[in-house]
Amino acid sequence: MVTEVGSSGASAPAGAPPPLRRNRDFLLLWTSAGAAQFGARISVIAYPLLVLWGDGTASDAGLVAFAGLLPMLVLQLPAGVLVDRWDRRRLMQISNAVGLLAMASVVAAVLADAVWLPHIIAVAFVDGSATIFYQLAERTAVRNVVHADHLSSALAQNEARGRAAGLLGQPIGGAAFAAASWLPFGAVAAGHLLSLVNLSLVRTPFQEERAPGGRDWKEEVRQGLSWLWGQRFLRAAIAVVAGTNLLFQIVNMAPLVIIKAQGGSAAQVGLIGLVSGIGGVAGALSASKLMTGVSLPAILIGTLASWTVLVPAVALTTQYWAMLALFAAMSFSGAALNVGAGAYMAQLVPDEIHGKAMSAVMLASWGANSLGALAAGFLLAAFSTFAVLMGVAVAMLLCTLTAAASPAIRNP
Repeated sequence: MVTEVGSSGASAPAGAPPPLRRNRDFLLLWTSAGAAQFGARISVIAYPLLVLWGDGTASDAGLVAFAGLLPMLVLQLPAGVLVDRWDRRRLMQISNAVGLLAMASVVAAVLADAVWLPHIIAVAFVDGSATIFYQLAERTAVRNVVHADHLSSALAQNEARGRAAGLLGQPIGGAAFAAASWLPFGAVAAGHLLSLVNLSLVRTPFQEERAPGGRDWKEEVRQGLSWLWGQRFLRAAIAVVAGTNLLFQIVNMAPLVIIKAQGGSAAQVGLIGLVSGIGGVAGALSASKLMTGVSLPAILIGTLASWTVLVPAVALTTQYWAMLALFAAMSFSGAALNVGAGAYMAQLVPDEIHGKAMSAVMLASWGANSLGALAAGFLLAAFSTFAVLMGVAVAMLLCTLTAAASPAIRNP
């Protein structure tokens, strides 16, 4: 049997490569990351439920969300350097072990009736840090376990997997919390354990051979940033997307506040994640066909335009089922955009700097999310959800107009 190699592989298999469903190492990596993502989606809903359905406020929930997202801002660049330096599989295993221990501490605290906000904030930061290293290593590993001809399909399946994790994670997390407040955190720990087991079974290396040479942290960080700065289209697109990612921290927290104020249940919160996940899976699976006839700039502008319409609709609706449909539509367009951007990056970046380049992209596009989560908590505590969401809608319109008017985006 000929071993498959990544998109930059030095050799190619004889004849047509076997389909992804027969690529053992890709399936192990795919399920490993799926288990980790499933746990991450459960924790997204479990943290605010633990805070809001306890004695906490929206501001407290915002602080926990801020801590969980802060690693995106402070650890992306060093994570990119380590992902390119170290064995990526080993780094992913260490990340899983750290996340497992962090979640076990929350389970112990809940069972002992000793939940303490600073502890939850600390766990959110530690688990968020582990997630940064794991996800960055996994994203850069994919190209090394699939044939170049299957890269776009593999990335589409990864995006669908992530959306499916959201589809199942939030409702299961909400239902688990309703059954026992420690249960969702135990499920997250189990996801880390399953991911650890699957990673140990993968045979293919997650990176190409590295040439020996000196290692300078500053120079390696600069390498990723310099690469991004040299990409005219990406530079402009990320500036816009970073703004929308920040805004969505507010959009995503608003339903929790609305449902809690109306006397709703944790299961209703989870159902939003279920329906959003269905929309995201559909968007991810549609992306490959969409990309054959539509350019990435057109997908970007179209996605922004759809969000500009959908966000004010969320503010105006008074029906729970209408809110579900709107969140599903937002996830559909966002998933298609993510697949297109992922394929663009995988084809453009050399493997030896993939981690550093990806970390620069993630920092620029997601780094401000922690501030968005913090702002979401305080804004929703101080103003009505209608006023906050209409303000977000105005900001989303400005992002859309900026993208449509940018020569770098329209003519890359």
